[in-house]
Amino acid sequence: MEDCESIANEGDQTPNAAFDVRRAARAGEAAPTPLVFASPHSGRDYPDDMGSALDPRNLRLSEDAFVDDLIEAAPAMGVAVIAARLGRAYIDMNREAFELDPAMFADELPAHAKPRTARVAAGLGSIAKVVAEGKEIYARKLMFAEARDRIESAHQPYHAALEQLLEEARAAHGFAVLIDWHSMPAAAARGATRERPCDMVLGDRFGAACSNLVTSLIERELEAMGYRLARNAPYAGGYTTEHYGRPAQGVHALQIEINRGLYLDEKALKPTAGFAKLKSRLETLTQTLVATDWAELAP
Repeated sequence: MEDCESIANEGDQTPNAAFDVRRAARAGEAAPTPLVFASPHSGRDYPDDMGSALDPRNLRLSEDAFVDDLIEAAPAMGVAVIAARLGRAYIDMNREAFELDPAMFADELPAHAKPRTARVAAGLGSIAKVVAEGKEIYARKLMFAEARDRIESAHQPYHAALEQLLEEARAAHGFAVLIDWHSMPAAAARGATRERPCDMVLGDRFGAACSNLVTSLIERELEAMGYRLARNAPYAGGYTTEHYGRPAQGVHALQIEINRGLYLDEKALKPTAGFAKLKSRLETLTQTLVATDWAELAP
């Protein structure tokens, strides 16, 4: 894959300002691996039309900060990557598009909205009500047109692009493997196991979204590096994992949550000295995934 880095660096990216796509092959060429990486919550752009009551620092509390940087070497190894540019507090790519809280809006939501989900109840629909620590984002009622514009300009194009990457991988290899990368607050990691805080949580919807071959391999590789892992608790996988994970149809989706304590100063929102070590180890994991014969995953 010696030429992949130059291809990625040439800027083979979507023109949509909401997200970036970096392919490991030029347009028209077959995907070199069945792997697709996604980072839906690492975006740190907040358009002026958001009209938030919070300052920029507080808006960023919900970000999976710098996760896109942790996986930036993947295209050079043959892995397609899609990463949000818009902040999660503006539009959450890891939600169903119309998961909306009617209490946030001055006008009525359309009939196809989904107001009664656990994520909406928690204030974390596609248009979030709160950021981390429960801080409310808006001191006003929104209009549905605002939500519709964000969905049509960002959320829907993001998922159209992700679907295309998965289809390209499946067309070339007979199947696709999607890794949806996230990070979790250190406080959440402490609640994942009674023995000591876990370093990462693998979410495969309790086996429904991804073959155990994938989950177990990643688990073994990360544990061999010294990381403590949990499966499906407290995170079993979000909308992306649930929506795309269809092993019987040749698409396997796994969510990986990384303890922010490994690489991030959560108060300052700056990488710590542990960032370089973690990034290097994730690159080693990616190399292993690329070198693995996944033929058994084909439906």
